[in-house]
Amino acid sequence: MPTKLTFMKKISLIVLSLVVLMSTAFSMTPTSVAPKLMKASEVFFTVGKDGKKISLLDLSKMSKDDLEKATGRKMNFPESLAFKGAQKKLKKGINADGYVTNKKMQKMFSSDGEGFHLGGFALGFLLGLIGVLIAYLLNDEKKQNRRKWAWIGLGVAVVITVILVAAVL
Repeated sequence: MPTKLTFMKKISLIVLSLVVLMSTAFSMTPTSVAPKLMKASEVFFTVGKDGKKISLLDLSKMSKDDLEKATGRKMNFPESLAFKGAQKKLKKGINADGYVTNKKMQKMFSSDGEGFHLGGFALGFLLGLIGVLIAYLLNDEKKQNRRKWAWIGLGVAVVITVILVAAVL
């Protein structure tokens, strides 16, 4: 019996070493991505009950009264303070040429789906390979991002499982 336990410890040590080696190799891979600039006048979102669309540039320049007319509801004092604060940050994130320069805003308003996808991560993390398969079968505009995060979720689940097994042994 002691030989079987020792064999399992060796196997878990080898698997853990491979995971650490692979994660180190991936973290050392050089990548360079050219920054994509988006025009604030081309980023639209819907406000109000009637579905009126406002560009990010217009929102950064409009007054509180104009926003109240567009949404069809009056803002109370804390809401107007929050609007002015958010508008100030928005103005700082847009340069003189009208391009969004703030990286957080670029990710928030990007349509290419580079951000975190909770559904994809949950599919991979909770359902494993079946979840990744489900991510491949779902068809919508966020399919590529969902697949990526499903694989990441599966990888996180595998790493956590390996660590827990190594800790138990």
